[in-house]
Amino acid sequence: MAEGIVRKLAAERGIEIQLDSCGTNGFHDGQSPDSRATRNLKEKGIDISDLYSRKFQSSDFDKFDVLFTMDLSNRDTILALAKTESDRKKVRLFLNEAHPGKDLPVPDPYYGGDEGFESVYQLINEAAVAFLNKIEHE
Repeated sequence: MAEGIVRKLAAERGIEIQLDSCGTNGFHDGQSPDSRATRNLKEKGIDISDLYSRKFQSSDFDKFDVLFTMDLSNRDTILALAKTESDRKKVRLFLNEAHPGKDLPVPDPYYGGDEGFESVYQLINEAAVAFLNKIEHE
């Protein structure tokens, strides 16, 4: 959801940004996003049907300037793969963009209903707007 939201908001602002979402385990490699997430975003004009799951790789440290995680567990998993202090500085909790220093997780909506996906959309959208605001002011 985060990749689709950031991609759309960045395009609306004319910000060129390279995005690639991934997970920290390989359980869903090659799978499409959850149909509830796809439906929620489609209602908002965001198409994520072209996305597929992949596992985070150490080479991602070299490919990206920022590595956002959705919760502390994923953050710790990625930090454990960091080889340098520069790598470690790239890793951030996504919701800290809107709520600095609070280390809030994005809740996993998988086991809930559609309302969980809407709640997650609202949280991610808020953080995405804050992140893009920072980019525009840099």
